[in-house]
Amino acid sequence: MSHIEINTLDLHGVRHREVRQIVEDFVLRNDLPLRIITGNSVMMRNLVDEVLGQYDLRAEPENYWNLGSLMVYTSD
Repeated sequence: MSHIEINTLDLHGVRHREVRQIVEDFVLRNDLPLRIITGNSVMMRNLVDEVLGQYDLRAEPENYWNLGSLMVYTSD
């Protein structure tokens, strides 16, 4: 049984004004799939979605009991 390591970005403690650049750098430097942890902030989620949209990527909750952990995929 193989274990796949998923690169993760945790945005807890990151200021909203810094999110776009941090997420963009993370997306450009890593292979998909990715995990981005936004916590429960709607504004943080919206900022992440804006950046992902620029690169034709989408985010879905990793699971439905923790909506603040997003998995990032291509927008096929």
